[in-house]
Amino acid sequence: MLLPPVESSQYVAVRYTERLAAAGAVASVGSVGDSYDNALAEAFNSLFKAELIRNKGPWRGIDDVEIAVAEYIDWYNHRRLHGELGLVPPVEYETSHQRTTPTRHTAERVNNPSIKAGT
Repeated sequence: MLLPPVESSQYVAVRYTERLAAAGAVASVGSVGDSYDNALAEAFNSLFKAELIRNKGPWRGIDDVEIAVAEYIDWYNHRRLHGELGLVPPVEYETSHQRTTPTRHTAERVNNPSIKAGT
């Protein structure tokens, strides 16, 4: 009997779940379809529309929009100060978090000295 191929999205979901677990985070506070499931995306979309799409137009064409979106995402991640992150950009916050938070593998090495670094 032949089985259907595994969808690539299943692999992404596994990697996503592993990344969340390594960071000590949870995927969602809600169930599929409720307002908590996509609250972060909705908040970002609202900011994106207010800060870029409505305030920087009118747009001459799709190329202008694509360039503006790339510039906005770069600014948003590297220079925009986020109140929920202690008034630092997301990239700076994540870098600091990664420097100060041991990974699961680091914790395993601390608890089991026979495990060598880099494994």
